[in-house]
Amino acid sequence: MSNASHIMQKNPKMHGRDSKSKLFIVSDQTNVMSQDPENLKKSVKEQGEKLARLGMSLGRIQFSYKIEQKTSKDYWQKKIDDFKKYHEKALEYYNQVHAMMNLVNKEESQIFLLRTSKFRQLALALIGIMEKIKENPSIIDPKDKQQSQWSREIKNEIIEHSNKCLRHERDMNSLFREFYEKHLKKMIE
Repeated sequence: MSNASHIMQKNPKMHGRDSKSKLFIVSDQTNVMSQDPENLKKSVKEQGEKLARLGMSLGRIQFSYKIEQKTSKDYWQKKIDDFKKYHEKALEYYNQVHAMMNLVNKEESQIFLLRTSKFRQLALALIGIMEKIKENPSIIDPKDKQQSQWSREIKNEIIEHSNKCLRHERDMNSLFREFYEKHLKKMIE
């Protein structure tokens, strides 16, 4: 019995509800073997081509999570703008990864979608911290020996959140590489 069927039997009131509801993600497990192999292969290749194009665009953005201790409002505004541009393209890329995974394994694709959502949350928190620094760039000044507790906390937060975003993205990319090797590589070649 699929997970979705099991949930439906436990909670019959869910029948007829929007299956894309934010609270209830109900998906039937798809067996790759039950799908038309040629259509599946064609769809995976098309999704892969879209993903490659997005990857190239993302690579051209050249964003770095490295935090420099610069005290210019202009620097921080540019850092925010660059990150927003990067983040937008990265979300597009990860949504495409999800779409590609969803063709083959709905359960794993849903887990990846949750990771994409977590990446979005981390990125929004990072943007908020960068905004605080932009408003008061002396927070990040390494020469200021009499920094307030608040300034030190903000400085530590920016480093911590930047590292969290970077690690989370690395984990997402590793997860997709493993998925690709396990499920997609044979189909595409």
